[in-house]
Amino acid sequence: MTLEQWIEDGKSDAYRRKLPELADLLDGLARSTAALRAADWNDDAARDTHAAKPAAPSRDEEPPE
Repeated sequence: MTLEQWIEDGKSDAYRRKLPELADLLDGLARSTAALRAADWNDDAARDTHAAKPAAPSRDEEPPE
């Protein structure tokens, strides 16, 4: 089942139960989910695109020379 099918089924159920506000919320959920899935940070979760930077020394530590 695709996201679109799930949303349409949910909206149909909401209207059948006379809950049109729920159908509007499901539309918002669909838009938000699509935006999150399309985000560039989600392109390749397996690839390390942001190399870990060394942590800054704490105030108690001497900076490295």
